[in-house]
Amino acid sequence: MKNQEKGHLRTNIKFFRDVFLLHPYRLFALRATISMGVLAVPFIIAGLPFFGVTLALGALAGALSETDDHPKGRIKSLSITILSFFISSFSVGLLNNYTWILGAGFILSTIIFILIGGIGERYRAITFGSILVGIYAMLGIQISPAWYWQAVLLPAGALFHGILTLILIFRNPWRLLDQQMASGFRALGNYLDKKALLFPSLKKDQEDINKDLALLNVNVVNALESIKNVLNNYAREMKSTEPLNNYLQRFMLLQSLHERAASTHQRHDKLGNSNEQIEILEGFGEMLRQLAYASRMVAENMLTGRSYNHPPALEWISKAIDDKLQTMPVEDAQDLILLHHNLHRSHVSLKYLDNLEEGTSIPRLRRDERTPFQRLKEQLTLRHPRMRYALRLSLTFALGYILQIYLDLDKGQWVMLTSLFVSQITYSDTRRRLFERLLGTATGIVIGAALLQIFTTTAAQVLLMMGSAMAFFYWLRKKYSVAVIFVTTFVLSAFNIISNDGGINSMIPRLVDTLLGATLSFLTIRFLWPGWQYRRISGLISAALEKNRNYFQAIAREYQQASSDDLQYRIARREAHLADNELAQAWNSMRQEPKSKQHKMDSVLTNTYLNHALLSHISALGAHREANIERFKNIESLFLQIHNKMSEAGKESTLREEKLSSDLSELLMTLQQQIRNTEAGLKRQQLRLFYNIAATTSKIIDELKRTSSR
Repeated sequence: MKNQEKGHLRTNIKFFRDVFLLHPYRLFALRATISMGVLAVPFIIAGLPFFGVTLALGALAGALSETDDHPKGRIKSLSITILSFFISSFSVGLLNNYTWILGAGFILSTIIFILIGGIGERYRAITFGSILVGIYAMLGIQISPAWYWQAVLLPAGALFHGILTLILIFRNPWRLLDQQMASGFRALGNYLDKKALLFPSLKKDQEDINKDLALLNVNVVNALESIKNVLNNYAREMKSTEPLNNYLQRFMLLQSLHERAASTHQRHDKLGNSNEQIEILEGFGEMLRQLAYASRMVAENMLTGRSYNHPPALEWISKAIDDKLQTMPVEDAQDLILLHHNLHRSHVSLKYLDNLEEGTSIPRLRRDERTPFQRLKEQLTLRHPRMRYALRLSLTFALGYILQIYLDLDKGQWVMLTSLFVSQITYSDTRRRLFERLLGTATGIVIGAALLQIFTTTAAQVLLMMGSAMAFFYWLRKKYSVAVIFVTTFVLSAFNIISNDGGINSMIPRLVDTLLGATLSFLTIRFLWPGWQYRRISGLISAALEKNRNYFQAIAREYQQASSDDLQYRIARREAHLADNELAQAWNSMRQEPKSKQHKMDSVLTNTYLNHALLSHISALGAHREANIERFKNIESLFLQIHNKMSEAGKESTLREEKLSSDLSELLMTLQQQIRNTEAGLKRQQLRLFYNIAATTSKIIDELKRTSSR
C-alpha cells in the first residue's frame, strides 16, 4: 500500500514538474508572480501598500527586461537594468515639480533609450523596461510618501526578481539554451505538419498550403536566429566552448532538417496520379507527420532531460515506401525516389541523434564583429527604421504629455503607457497592436472595475492582483490581446490597493486615456514615415534573388569540392532564408495596410510564392550535396548558366523598363533534352532539380516582365 502511495506521489510530482518544464512560459509566469508576491504581500499586510505595490511593479518591469544570456551575461544585464531603472525613476521624482523640463527630459531619454536598444537584444529589453519604469514613476509620484521612494523601490523590485532568477539559472545554466533549442524543434514540427498536407493534395489547395508554409518558415528561421544569438552569447562568456559542442551539433542538425524540410523536388501535382503513386504520397504525408512528432519529442527531451525515444513507426513507414518504390516502373518512381531519400535521411539523423562520430569537427558560428558604437552609429540617420521609430514614439509621448497637462487628465500618463505598447516599428504591427490593445484594455477595465466592486477586502484585491500578474505573464508570449486584459486588471487592482480609486469611477477615464494613446500612436505612424511596403518590394525581391543566387553558388562549390568547414555554405543558406522571410513578411504586412497602398498586390503575392518555391528547389539540391551522386559532364556549365540568369533576374527586379533581356527558354529546352536522353536514375533526378530551379527562375522573370509592363 505504501509503495502504491509512493508511486502515485512520484507520478503527481512528475506531472506537475512537466506542466512547467514542457512549457517555459508557464515557468516564467510562475517565477515572476512569486517574486512579485513575496515583495508585495508582506508590505500590504503591514499596512504599507504603496511600498509593496511599487516593489511589485519594479519586479514586473524587471521580468519584462530579462535577456537571453549566459548567467555571467545576466549579471551584467541586471546591473545595467538596475542602473537604468534608477536613472529613469530618480529623474521623474527629481523633476516632478518642473513640468516642462520633466516632459522634455522624458522625451529626449526615450530617443536615447530606443537607439541604445538597437545595439543588440541585451539592451532592447532593458531600455523598454526603463521607459516603462519612467511611466510607472509618473503614475505613482502623486501618492508617493516622498519624491525619492520610487527611485529606491522600483529598482529594488527589479533587483529582487533578478537575483531570484539568477539563483534558478545558476542551478541549471543550460536551461535557456535548452528552451531556445526546443523552440526551434517545435517550430520545425509545425512546419512539417503543414507540409504533410501536400501529400497528397489537390492543385487548388496547394497555393493556400504553400502560403502558410512561407509564413511558418518565418518562425523556423527566426528560431534558428535566436538559437545562434544565444549560442554566441554563451560562447562569449565561457573560457572554453567545449561544453557547447553538443548544442552546436544539435543546432547543425536542426539546420540540416530544416533544409530538407524546406526542399521541394517536384511540383506536388506532378508527383503522380495513379493509385499506386497516391498510396506512396499518403505514405510520405504520414512520414512527415511522424518526423514532426519526432521533432517535438526532441524538444521534450531537451526541456525535461528525459531520453529521446525515436518513433518506431518511422522505420516501418520508410521501409514500406522503399519496398513499394522497388515494385514501380523506374520512370514513374523517379521523383518519388529522391523525395524518399531526403525524408529517410531526416529519419536516420533523428534516430541517431546522440551518436556523434569520433573526430566529428565542431562547426563554427558567424558572429557580429561590429562594436556597440558602430551599431549605434549606423542608426543615426533618418533612413534607419529604429531612428524613425524613436522619433515617432517620442512625438507620441510629447503629444500625450501636452494633452495630459492641458486637459488636466487624472492619471493621464496612462495615455503614454498605451502609446508605449501600441507603437511599433512598422505600420502593420502598430495597427495590429492598436486593435489588440483597445480590445484588451477595454475588456480589462470593465472586468477589473466590476471585480473591484465585488472584491472589496484588501486580501481579495491582493489575490486579484497576483492572479492577474500570473495570467499576464502566461499569455504574454502566447496571445498579446489576452495578456493586455490581465495587465489592465493588475494595474487597476494595484492602484486601488494603494489609493482606492480603481473601481467604477476609473472606467471612463481609463478608457478615454487608452483611446487617446492608441489614436496618437496610429496617427503618428500613419503620417510620419509609415514605410509602405510597396516601396520596398522591388528591393526585397532583388535582395531575395541575390541571396538565392549566392546560396546556389555555395551549393555549386560544395558539389565541386566538399569542404570540411561549411560555415560559408551555412551563411549563404541562412541569408537566403532571411531574405525569403523578409519578402514573406512584407507581403503579410501589406495586407494590413490601406487599400490605396496595396499596389500590385497580386504580383507581390506571386513573386513571394515563386521566390519561396525557388528557395525550396535550391534547398532540395543542397540537401543532396553530400550524397554520392555521380557527376555528369556539364554540371559546372549548368551551375554557371543558371547562376548568371539569377543574377540578371535580380538586377531586372529593380528596373522599370518594359523590355527585359533575360530568357531561359533555350536552357530549359537543353535541360529537357538532356533529361530525356539520360537513363533513369539519380543523374536524371538531379537534372530534374536543375530544371525546376531554372523553370522557377524563368517564371520569376516572366512575372517581373508582366509587372513592369503595367
